[in-house]
Amino acid sequence: MRTPSLLRLCIVLIAALWTSVASADRIKDLASVAGVRSNQLVGYGLVVGLSGTGDGDLGITLQSLQSMVSRFGMVAEQDALDGVNAAAVIVTADLPAFVKPGQELDVTVSTLGSAESLRGGTLLMTPLLGVDGETYAIAQGNLVVGGLGVSGEDGSSLTVNVPTVGRVPQGATVERMVENPFITGEYLVLNLHRADFSTAANVAEAINVVFGGETAVPIDASSIRVLAPTDPSQKVSFASLIEQVEVQPAAPPAQVIVNSRTGTVVIGGNVSVTPAVITHGSLTVRIREDAQVTPTSETIINENTIINTPAAPIITPDTGLIVDEPEARAFLFDPGVNLSDVVDAINAIGATPSDLVAILEALKVAGALRAQLIII
Repeated sequence: MRTPSLLRLCIVLIAALWTSVASADRIKDLASVAGVRSNQLVGYGLVVGLSGTGDGDLGITLQSLQSMVSRFGMVAEQDALDGVNAAAVIVTADLPAFVKPGQELDVTVSTLGSAESLRGGTLLMTPLLGVDGETYAIAQGNLVVGGLGVSGEDGSSLTVNVPTVGRVPQGATVERMVENPFITGEYLVLNLHRADFSTAANVAEAINVVFGGETAVPIDASSIRVLAPTDPSQKVSFASLIEQVEVQPAAPPAQVIVNSRTGTVVIGGNVSVTPAVITHGSLTVRIREDAQVTPTSETIINENTIINTPAAPIITPDTGLIVDEPEARAFLFDPGVNLSDVVDAINAIGATPSDLVAILEALKVAGALRAQLIII
């Protein structure tokens, strides 16, 4: 493993393995090398040269302007400064692995105060710090802003995209390299993107088939430890060979994912149900209130005269109750049937997504659903 000739032999073995395993996935797509990652950088800076869209009289901006001019030997009172053309900003960037001093990074600039737009501004020299508080890059340059905002004297305004965020392409220069255990470590540790004991065992076995012995040992469900060459010049080639080894991933666990807000149901592989009977129907009750009015009259006899006059009518309530219960449909499923057959049967009767979710939840509670039900 530690000689160039052995590395060439590994290349031949991997080429032979590729021809026999056509449907497998590369380790490069399943895992990443531990320690090979980016680091986040952040800094506080000042953007100047704005066209009246800055922070104005914001205290933090005026304090930053005063601090900046004092570095050049000038004394200025904070009350004499105007921040209408300046803005306090937060600068962020990602420091990729193995980046060396002198290389350049793209930076993102976001307003911190009340600035309306960063269009046309220039970011002044801004140190970018890591989580340890050390400076790893210096940013400066002209901003590229994709949004814009306009306003009228009557108070109307129009904003397109986000004018308060901009970028400075290659606007930061790396000043310090982050130490990485890749070169100095005796082992390479592969971290699976999705933890799975079976997949970890398959990855270790595939590596050992190519390189022999106990080159790879699974540590847990997420990590595999691989013995690597001690010579740094061979370690990069060895890592590239490891990435190209193809592995047959283990089947994912049986899961049913339900989005209760949209009614979306995703059914994973190996999902089945035990014998079960499903009955799903609806009951509709309609109540109609009515009244029967019976007119009445009152008779008055005065000497030889009989007078009939209308009296208060008699109102009799009349309530109508209508119960509509459609015939419920029942489904009987035999042992070992796939959940896809259940869903097809339910969809055949025109059930709504909410009906399907209710049935799946009931199957899970009854213990008939052989899968993990995840509701998001």
